[in-house]
Amino acid sequence: MFRISAAHWAALCVLVGLSAAARRAGAQAWDDPRTMALVERATERRTAQLADSALKDYHATAHGYLTFLAQLGQGFPDPPKVVKADELALQVYWRAPDLSKQIIDGRRDTLLLPTDIRYHQDHLGIIQNNFPDIIRLGEGDEVRDVPHPLSPDGLNTYDFAIRDSLQFRMPDRTLDVYEVAVRPRDPAQARLVGAIYIDRGSAQVVRMAFQFTRAAYLDKELEDISIVLENALVDERFWLPRRQDIEIRRTGSWLHFPARGIIRGRWEICCYQINAQLPADLFRGPEIVQLPARLTRGYPWTGRVLDPLPPDVLAVTPAEVRRVQAEVQALARGDALSRAAGVGPAAHRLSDFARVNRVEGLALGAGAAAHTSSDLVASALGRYGFADHRVKGRVSVGVQHEDGRRVQLFASRDFRDVGDVPEASLLMNSVAAQEFGSDRTDPYDVRAVGLGVSFGDWHGVGWTLGASYEEQGRVAVHAVPWRGTFAPTIPAWSIREERLALDVDRPAAPAFWGATVHLHAQLRGGPFSPRDTAFALGQNYFGRVFGEIDAERPVRTGRFLARTTFGAVGATHDVPGQEYVFLGGPVSGPGYDFHRFAAKVGASQHIEWRTSIPFLPISLGPFGRTPATATFAPYVHVVYVSDGAPFAEAGHGWYPSVGAGFLVLFDLVRFDVARGLRQSGAPGGGRWTFSLDLAPAFWRVL
Repeated sequence: MFRISAAHWAALCVLVGLSAAARRAGAQAWDDPRTMALVERATERRTAQLADSALKDYHATAHGYLTFLAQLGQGFPDPPKVVKADELALQVYWRAPDLSKQIIDGRRDTLLLPTDIRYHQDHLGIIQNNFPDIIRLGEGDEVRDVPHPLSPDGLNTYDFAIRDSLQFRMPDRTLDVYEVAVRPRDPAQARLVGAIYIDRGSAQVVRMAFQFTRAAYLDKELEDISIVLENALVDERFWLPRRQDIEIRRTGSWLHFPARGIIRGRWEICCYQINAQLPADLFRGPEIVQLPARLTRGYPWTGRVLDPLPPDVLAVTPAEVRRVQAEVQALARGDALSRAAGVGPAAHRLSDFARVNRVEGLALGAGAAAHTSSDLVASALGRYGFADHRVKGRVSVGVQHEDGRRVQLFASRDFRDVGDVPEASLLMNSVAAQEFGSDRTDPYDVRAVGLGVSFGDWHGVGWTLGASYEEQGRVAVHAVPWRGTFAPTIPAWSIREERLALDVDRPAAPAFWGATVHLHAQLRGGPFSPRDTAFALGQNYFGRVFGEIDAERPVRTGRFLARTTFGAVGATHDVPGQEYVFLGGPVSGPGYDFHRFAAKVGASQHIEWRTSIPFLPISLGPFGRTPATATFAPYVHVVYVSDGAPFAEAGHGWYPSVGAGFLVLFDLVRFDVARGLRQSGAPGGGRWTFSLDLAPAFWRVL
């Protein structure tokens, strides 16, 4: 039976995590006699257990999740989204000296977005014996021929150091564990980097946590692989698998970094039967096999596959994996973990290649980015508008670290939208602008040089500081749509501005009352002065704040979503036209015209209930099949503005509306109808509005 309960293991993991922040000043040097004596004992014990005549075989069960997630956008600003989740049940068999068999007798999945992903067979099972002497992953397609640190070859290819000592007290014993750091002697070779936790008394492996050097990855798109293996003492003698975590991250390279795919495996192993006299015939054929689908589907699952999914599987990076990544970064030397330097095409979004709006007409663009092995990144993006006959673009150079920290110098001449809340994807906006004269962007001209500093994740919040010198001005309508007429552009002021901006972003994470909350806020301000000598104002100062809070909470019949936005601006004399708070449109003001509201103070509140309704399933070929449901989303919305801009129609008051959304194709496509309830004869009066677009989660890359 187990001598370490799940609660005890949780406490041990906490101690392990805390120890990383409190290393003792007297940590041992690399490969000192004390460390090497421990490592050699652990290597001998590892070999001895495999040859231990008392351990002839065992049978256990394993329960796990295999989840495929995706992140999109420049710098991956949003948490990963689950694309596909598999829940698996295994029968695990082992027989001395090294025979292993795993039978999948239960498997079910949920497809949330179209994908044709196929997992390697060894991703569908657990890792036995803390890996053999030579480590392989992905059936040898991802990692191959990496020496195990606790093997005869490993003793000659790795450096070792005792970094910490942990003491774990249990009712019947005290477990003393040494944390031994492991790093390759030659980082240019295919090796692992991380830590091994060794029981001080028995020299058995209690835990392993590691990544691999860049040379170990056979797939060039692999970003990294993080592995955590935990063992437990069975029958007071044998250290056998207890819990396992693996995270595999791949990043596309044709646009430099537009998309990241993540495979996460989580396994819990229990219920060991030692020396069950397993027949040799059981181990014939492949190590991991699956029972026929009719049997795996009949496994007695409870609830939906996503219901018991551990919360950290949905996180940006699970806490255990994040600790491994931090430890490995501290241990790695030189470019051992860096991806290969290179130059390739780059873009922030697909619309950087082609877009249509009322100022530029059709605009075509291109870009390139260079990444060196020393984290130096340089990029250049540009486009040309065939209606305004002007070139826009941006060049930047800086240092970007894997943990999100970044320092960047830039120079740009481009358009900036006055809206804090995008009202449409640029892809659908291009179609609507070209065909119907409906352009839901309000640009003004900005020429800027500046510095941006991202501090990475600090207490779960991302912080970005930017300072720039800018020249701003109004742009004019140059394009002609196929049908209809474009609205005029906003009366932006022609000014010079010294801008300081602080962006704060808290990714979606569990908060209060079972809700998941995402928060974004921006503070900006600085001095500005007119560029036009006919403008009587001298130097002025402005300050502006804008915030957005998104909350989502599951309920029995669906989900409740709430979105709150608020903004305010002030100036020593008057506010430039481009700095007002703009609201109105399908997102910030459904039932009212685009940017109908412009004011010094503005806020909106959106409350929506989403529930599934029957719908015709559609086959997508190799990418799966859409569910036989769609999502119905009725909502209420209200806008409040005060101190309206002189050029705005609506200057003060409350503007409520009601509407409903209809989401299909994995909720990727949304149709909305809304009605503004403020009487149509009043300033900013409501009307019926309709919109069709893709899911907002993908707007950043469209």
